[in-house]
Amino acid sequence: MKDLMFIQTISEAEAEGKLRDIYQGDNKNMGYVPNHAKVFSLRPEVLETWRAFQGSIRKNLRLRRYELVTFAAAMALNCRYCLLAHGTILINNGISLAQLRLILKNFNEAGLEEDEITMMAFAQKIIRNANEIKQSDIDVLRAHKLDDAEILDITLTATMRSFASKTFDALGAEPDAVYKELELQLADLLPA
Repeated sequence: MKDLMFIQTISEAEAEGKLRDIYQGDNKNMGYVPNHAKVFSLRPEVLETWRAFQGSIRKNLRLRRYELVTFAAAMALNCRYCLLAHGTILINNGISLAQLRLILKNFNEAGLEEDEITMMAFAQKIIRNANEIKQSDIDVLRAHKLDDAEILDITLTATMRSFASKTFDALGAEPDAVYKELELQLADLLPA
């Protein structure tokens, strides 16, 4: 894996001000500076705003729901980086590697709860054809006891992932080295 982007980025050694603070926080919290931070390095205020936006959405959903919706959106977007990053979070929070592989093959047959499958299908429909969402799609979510605030949270999760994944892919943000082992274990199922 490489740490190069299609655009110039600011290295840790060159970072100043807000960007230096962000990089130092990432090193403290994660032990490294992720490529998703580097891709925003020319606009650290955008990174800070994106992270705050992401956090404001994530706090409203249980972690498993948030990550499954994010993973489903990343699948529809063919974003290798996001699949590995959020696949790692799922594995660290109770999903086995075998089940993650099943989710990548066909989440409908991966042993997930019906409401999880429904949320993931909705997220993928948003990514692929948001203009085709109908009242009946919302009614299916409601039938699984999701209220309108949760439906909004799922929608925001999927659309926010679209922004992130498309930004990372368009500017060449490669998966971080910490995902190398998982990347090897999922290589046959990941997009190129």
